Parts: sequence; structure tokens; C-alpha cells
Amino acid sequence: MEAKARDHERKAVASSGSESLKHAITSAELYMQAAQKAKAKDDRARLSRKCNELLTLAERLKLVAANPDPPGPRSTRELTTAEKSIILRASRIHGKLFPPWDLPPGPDTFAKKDDEELYVDPSAYTFSPTQQELFAGWKRPSELMAVADGQLDTEKLSDDMMRASTDCDLVQDMVTDCSVVASLSAAMSHLCPQKDSLLRSLMYPFDHDMFRPKLSKSGKYVFRMHFNGCFRQVVIDDRLPSSSSASRTLFVVDRRNDRLIWPALMEKAYLKVRGGYDFPGSNSGTDLYVLTGWIPEQRFLHHDEFDIDQTWATMKKAYEKGNVVATLGTPALSAEEETALGLVSEHDYAVMDLKEESGDRFLLVKNPWRNSVVWKGVASSASVKTTEKIRGMFWISFEDVVQNFDSLYLNWNPALFTHRQDHHFTWELPAKTVASSLSHNPQYTVRSQTSDPIWILLCRHWQDAELDMLRDGSRHHNHTHTDRSNAARAATGTSPASVSHFLGFMGLQGFTTSPPGTCVLLPDRSPLYHTPLLDSPHTLLRLDHPSPNTPYTIVLAQSDLPLPKYSFTLAFFSLSPLTVTPSPSPHPHTQSLSGSWTRRTAGGNTASPAYRTNPSWSITVPSPTSLSLLLTTDDHDLPIHICVVYRPTSSSPPSAISQPSRRDLLMSSGEYRRGAAHVQSPTSAPVQPGSYIATASTFTPGQLANFVLRVGSDAPLAITPLATPEAGRLRREIPPLVLTDNHGENNTTIIHRALVQVSRLTRLSLLARCATTPTTNQPASSGSPCAIRVSLELGRSAGPHRTVLAVAPCAEGEFTDAVMGLRTEEVDVAPETARERGGLWVVVESVGGGGGGGGGETGGGGHAVVVEVLSDNGVSVGGWEAGGGY
Repeated sequence: MEAKARDHERKAVASSGSESLKHAITSAELYMQAAQKAKAKDDRARLSRKCNELLTLAERLKLVAANPDPPGPRSTRELTTAEKSIILRASRIHGKLFPPWDLPPGPDTFAKKDDEELYVDPSAYTFSPTQQELFAGWKRPSELMAVADGQLDTEKLSDDMMRASTDCDLVQDMVTDCSVVASLSAAMSHLCPQKDSLLRSLMYPFDHDMFRPKLSKSGKYVFRMHFNGCFRQVVIDDRLPSSSSASRTLFVVDRRNDRLIWPALMEKAYLKVRGGYDFPGSNSGTDLYVLTGWIPEQRFLHHDEFDIDQTWATMKKAYEKGNVVATLGTPALSAEEETALGLVSEHDYAVMDLKEESGDRFLLVKNPWRNSVVWKGVASSASVKTTEKIRGMFWISFEDVVQNFDSLYLNWNPALFTHRQDHHFTWELPAKTVASSLSHNPQYTVRSQTSDPIWILLCRHWQDAELDMLRDGSRHHNHTHTDRSNAARAATGTSPASVSHFLGFMGLQGFTTSPPGTCVLLPDRSPLYHTPLLDSPHTLLRLDHPSPNTPYTIVLAQSDLPLPKYSFTLAFFSLSPLTVTPSPSPHPHTQSLSGSWTRRTAGGNTASPAYRTNPSWSITVPSPTSLSLLLTTDDHDLPIHICVVYRPTSSSPPSAISQPSRRDLLMSSGEYRRGAAHVQSPTSAPVQPGSYIATASTFTPGQLANFVLRVGSDAPLAITPLATPEAGRLRREIPPLVLTDNHGENNTTIIHRALVQVSRLTRLSLLARCATTPTTNQPASSGSPCAIRVSLELGRSAGPHRTVLAVAPCAEGEFTDAVMGLRTEEVDVAPETARERGGLWVVVESVGGGGGGGGGETGGGGHAVVVEVLSDNGVSVGGWEAGGGY
């Protein structure tokens, strides 16, 4: 008998619905019979405990059966320990706890004994200053409606307060939640009393016979809302904020039934989640997702990819089947545009109906404001009754919607799909040096065996700091808004849409990769699928026609997310089973090398004589391997480049490459790219064993930035930084040479010299740059160009006795702006050679400048040139001498 009981217990756990309940009851009965027949006391106690456990399970299953889940598939994937921790940590917002939904509350939750007080939610709600002026305390529904005991029977009162008709007229007044009220208005056909009302799984207590919510005797209500990764429990009491003005309200009301309170209770529960009645910002797509769990999608009506005919056909078909709820958002409008169009700037509207007449397409749109304006455009309200026009509803052609509104929000019935997978993860935003690539962005690989559509919903979990940012942004917006807004928005305050951008932007991108299903480091082409970057916490990526058995890499993209760390949920919806995994790296071995382009190592592109001073590395490949190099920088506007060349056989030890030839080039990232550059060996042509040199460069010499080089390979590699040509060199700086402006001698070449003395054979070079001018303390680049030529010469005078050993720039007769620095090649000079040839001189030539002297003499102000002598032995340097002109 006990064995049969265990068998039914296993089936109760493995099955669901009525089948699970049947097995649980049978198992409990068998355990009870076994306990009665057991002879040993310990056995009777053990079997009785099992009987009680199964009875408890049966009661839970009965509760679930009586309270259906919201429509749509549930994620059946087992969460990891880390994911469970993410979901639990996301339960606390604004000092309030919203635990993941477990079971519907039982009837006892809403019962009240005669000696018990009504339930009071201890949570605090915040109000804006304007709302606070009218706030007259929290009141129960009976107080608000002035209902005396016995004046109305309970059934009548419950019917008035809880039964919403399909034509109810919900409006906002003193609360800045047009998106919430627009959402409730648009979804009312799914929330009003009917057998499949969405409220039956979202609001408790609920009367399943009358298809509407019940009045709670205890004053407690429980809502099931979807946010921060799952459905969660939101508990409130029935007190609502009363107003000291008879003509103003602090909660949503139905103008056709002023006793209706469940929309106000749902609004209160939502505002508890969002921080208070001083609601700073959202959009109706987000609000409907939280309130109902229906999948949100935002379509930009002015986007290049928006297809008006396809959107109408898709929306109309789904709307007629009850599978979509639509709302609209306006862009920022001027006061003149608001008056001319009859539309409110940055405001959400409800779509109440849609139709086609004689080939024309129309939407019935509602403004949720209590005292609302209506559309004044062409064919505005021809077929709407006058009473409806007053109440803020109007017909508008779909073409006018596309022209005058900004966003179309579509919330889709999740029951359109049969499978769902939820993945939860955290993301610590990468350092600025690597943020210009996708290498540190969360990425998942999805694969289906069919071509059925796959929808991927990205949800960013709310954090307390975001609410503070929104409120700060709202205050700033109020200070900078026009007088028009202060008057027209007296009832509702700042538009929620106007401050949402303070939270940054995010989106999704879908790629096919090589190897298939691996991480994307830097996209070399546009993604196959992508969403716009949205300032919403939700964005939907649709793979409407995926190739069967093809892995797609889904990448989270972001811009200006202000916080250092976030948690997210990716929900995958489909009509067939999916395989979803975190995307692996394309290479099993990776190394990240940090570095900087400094004043001495920013050598510029290959056309620069200083190219060899760029940061370089020796790479030793022990066996054939694929090779990937990703270069990123903290200056996202800086054009950069990475290349790999064969190490010259004569280079021992290895050294930087002066100017790589096409013959020596193994791989190159191509054109200089801003912020990030990537190169990867072809799959069909792995890199062969040997030694190579990689060089990272900026396009222009002297551009300074930090960078990270990420090297990926199939096998471990030996990577060694190469010393710059200046490494180990002694540096001797000559006192600054100041070149003054001389407009009267613009065509004259002016020469300055400084004597260099060596005591033995010495290898040396010159580095010259324009520095801060002593008189103005301003960079040389802020004025006219500092055009010079610098050289190392034997002999003091011009003519046949003058020998140029090294010059920069190297082109004959060329002068170059030295703000980025000039470098000469290295030369060897013996002391006897210098003596015999008239001395060794550093020569600076300029055009149209007069001598300012050395040692910091200003000479009237202009450009200051600093020259350094780099050598392998000690040298002595004299002061600057004016040398006249050629």
C-alpha cells in the first residue's frame, strides 16, 4: 500500500492540472490507510506525516485549479543558483518587497473577523508638491463613496465598485501616469467581466462566477504583476488618496461610474512598484507588460524601416482576434503645434478601435486626460458622437497617426506562442577601453529546428537609483519647460516620456557568426536582425523567418546606461522547442593586453616616420591556429588600426617594424576605424607556426589614448611587448626655443642651431614638438600652425661643408606642423668626425618667424619648440643660436 502511495506521489509531482490533483488525493488516501494499518509507532507517525504533506499539496493544487494562470506558456527551464539569486535580489525595490509569485492567495487572506481591524499596508507613497497640496488623507472606498452601513446591499455595492463595462471612460487627473491610464483604457475589452477576463489571474479576490473582482472584507488586495524577471506579488490595502477639492482626484476614475474602484486599486499597486504617485516616467507598452504580462513592442513611426501597410495588416488581424492591445505616443511638440493639431506633446493615447471604410484606415483614439483636447486634423471626428468628442475620443486616419505620432506600442498576447525560455543574468558594464566593441556584452545563442518565428524580449530590471534619476530629470525638465507646459500641464505635470532618456538606451542585435553560434567581438557588417536603441526597459527582437538549425547570436547593445551594474531577463517565445545557451568565445584561448599611446609612443600610421614607435608585440605561434586581434580604446572617436606582420629573419631580438611592406603583412584591420579595430584569420587558412609582430596605431601621430588588445587563438600563444626604439636611450632636453610671429618675413626661412657634443661613438636621434608658449600658456595648436623642419647636421654653415645626417620630415624642403611631434631616424656619430666636419648641430628651421632666443626667452610670444636628443651615450648640448636664413 505504501508503495502504491509513493507511486501516486511521484505522478502528482510529474503531472499538472487536474491530473496532478487526482494523484495527490489518491496518494494521501493510501498513506492514511497505510498509517492506520501500521503496527510500529514510528511507522504510523512517518506515514501520517506523508499523508498530511499530500493533503497540503492537494489543497495547493485545488487553489491553482480555481485560479488560472495568465495566458501564454510558462518558462519550464530550470534556473541556475545564480539566476535564482538574481530573481530574489530583484524582489526589493524602493524599500518594498515584491516576492516572486508562488500560489494564488486563499480565501482566508481576504476574510475578516468581527474583532479584527481592516488591513493597512505600511508602505509609504510619495506625492509631488502639487499633489500634496490637495492630498486630504487615505480613505476607504466606503468613505470616498459616502456609503453608510445598510444604505446599499453588499451585492449592489460590489457590482458598482468592481464591474467595469466595455465602454467605461477611465481618465487621469492629478497623477502623471497617462501611460498607465491609456494602458488600462486600451485593454479594457480584455479586463471587463467575461469568462476569459485577464483580471481573473491578475487581481485577488476574484469572483469567478460573476467574472469580476470581489470586494475584500479585510481591505487587502493582491495583484500579480510581471516585472524584474517574473510574475510577482504586489499587496495593497483598499485605501485611496482623497482630494481636498471636489473637482480634482488623485486616482484614476470612470466618468460613467464614479463608484468603480478596481482600476484605481490596480493603479495604486502599479505605482507602489514604481515608487509613488509622483510617477516620473514610463510608456504604455511597458505599463501593459507589467499589468498583464503581454509582450511589449515599440514601433517608431518615423523610422526608415517602418512599413505602414505591413503594420496595419498585422495589427488589424491580431486586433480583431483579441491578440493585441495598441497605444500611441506623441513626439515633443511646440505650443503652436499642440494648438493646431489638438495633440499633447510627449503624451500617451489609447487605441479603442480600428476600422476600414472604402479603403481608408482609421483608429479610434482616446486622450486619457480628464480635461482633454482632441485631434483637429483632417477627417478628425466625423463619425464620433459629440459626447465622445467631449470625452477625448476621436477618429484619425492611420496615415495621420504615422505623420503626427512618434511611437506605436503593441502588446501581444503571449498565448500566440507555445514555448518560452527565460534566462536571467547580470551585467557589469565594461570599462571605457573595451566598451566600443561587443566583446564584453551579454550574448546568447538560439537555435530552432523549424522556421517558426522566434521573439526575444529583453527586460531590464528596475533599480532604486533609476527612480532617483527620473525624478531629478523631471525636476530639471520642469525648470526648462516653456510657459505653455506650465499652463497646459497644470493637471498632470511633466510628461513621463520627456524624462525617460535619462536612463540610457538599450537594444538587441542578431548575427550569424563564424564559427557558428559564437560571440560577436566587432561586427564587420550590419546584423541580420536588430532593434532600435530604446530608452524603455523593454525591447523586442523578432526573428520572423529564422533558418532551421541555424544558430543565431543575440547581443545586448547599449548606449549611455548610467549605472555600473544591471540585471536583465531574456525571454524567448516560440512555437517549437528552442536551444538557448550563453554564446561561447570564438577562441578557447584569449589574452588581454592593456597599454597606452603616449607622447612618445603615438607614432601614427605607416606613412609617418615615427610609425615604428607605436606599441608592438612579438607573437610566437607554436602550432597552426586561427588568430583574432581586437583593439579597443577609451577614445571612441579615435581612428585606430591593428596589423600583424611576419617577423624579419634579421630581427633578433625582435624589434618594431618601421614601415611594413605588403609582402610582410599577414593580417590587417583595413581602414582605420573609430574606437575599435578587429582582424581575424580566415577559417580556411590558419596561421602557421612562427614568430610575428603586431602593431597598434592611431591614424595621426601624437594622438593619446588608453587601449586594450585582446588576442584569441586555438592554442596558447607567447606574447611579449616589444621595447620602443627609444627604450634604453638617454634623453637630453634642450631648453625651449620660442618662435615669434614675424609677418613681414613670411617667405624667409629662419634657422636656429644648438651644438651637440659626444665623447665617443654615439647613436642618436631627435624628437621635436611644439609645446606651451611661455607668454600665453596656450597650446601651440590653438593658434597658427607650428610649421618647422628639424635635422641633425655636421657643419655650421650652409653649402658643401654642411651634411644633413637625419631630418624630419624626411621630404626635401617640406615643413610640417610639429604639434603632433617630429622624429628623425637614428644615426651614428663619432667625436672625431664631428670635430673635423665643423661640429654636430641640432637645426630647427621655420618660415616667417624671428628668433626668440633660448632658455625660455619669449621674444614676444608665438610657438615654443622643445627638442630632445635621444642617445645611447651621454651627450652635452649648448643653447640655441640664431643662424639667419637661407
